[in-house]
Amino acid sequence: MLHELWVSQTSQTFCLAGPNGDVARALLESDARWVWTVSADCAFEAMSKYYEYMGWGLYRSACPEVDMQPYSERSDLI
Repeated sequence: MLHELWVSQTSQTFCLAGPNGDVARALLESDARWVWTVSADCAFEAMSKYYEYMGWGLYRSACPEVDMQPYSERSDLI
């Protein structure tokens, strides 16, 4: 599943691409711009790649049993 990173002057948003990210993108500031897209099979993989891209070190999940669940097995996603 694709994820996008949007950056504005005061914030950044990392969200799902496509319809699953519509709610998050609707909250973006008017100066937000898309800067990066990445594909991942689960939230943990997406966040790990995001942390690597940002240079923040290793991502540690507070809910690994949820974050490591493959998107293909989640009924809450389109």
